[in-house]
Amino acid sequence: MKKQILFVCLGNICRSPSAEAVMNAYIDRKNLENEIECDSAGIIGYHEGEPADQRMQSHAIKRGYNLTSISRPVNPDVDFDRFDMVIGMDDQNIRDLQSLARNESDRKKIHKMTDFLEEFGYTSVPDPYYGGEEGFELVLDLLEDACNGLLKHIQNGK
Repeated sequence: MKKQILFVCLGNICRSPSAEAVMNAYIDRKNLENEIECDSAGIIGYHEGEPADQRMQSHAIKRGYNLTSISRPVNPDVDFDRFDMVIGMDDQNIRDLQSLARNESDRKKIHKMTDFLEEFGYTSVPDPYYGGEEGFELVLDLLEDACNGLLKHIQNGK
């Protein structure tokens, strides 16, 4: 049975599609495609149907990540049933996900991306949307670190 992971940020055009792409690259490198599957979604549907932010895509491509996901909002009635882990990028995402959770079982699936960091000491993956180039690079640095930690967490059977 595949482990299903959903990455969530506000609009699903910067952080969560990047987390999905980084994690998929790590899954491919370790030949774990039959064990782990990823998707991403946003708290809001404002960007529904759109590809990832062009700036985020260009920074990701420089590191070899291809952001192929199309933005969609979280659907609590489907996503909490389908996914084993629902991972938010910051405290507000976590609060929003908890408010969407239908029961305690749903709430137990909610995690924060930075909980899997091994090297960086951040408590959230900051939204780069209104910032400059360095914000997109920081997001990728944090996601690479956290995805590595997440993969170890999963492989250790947690």
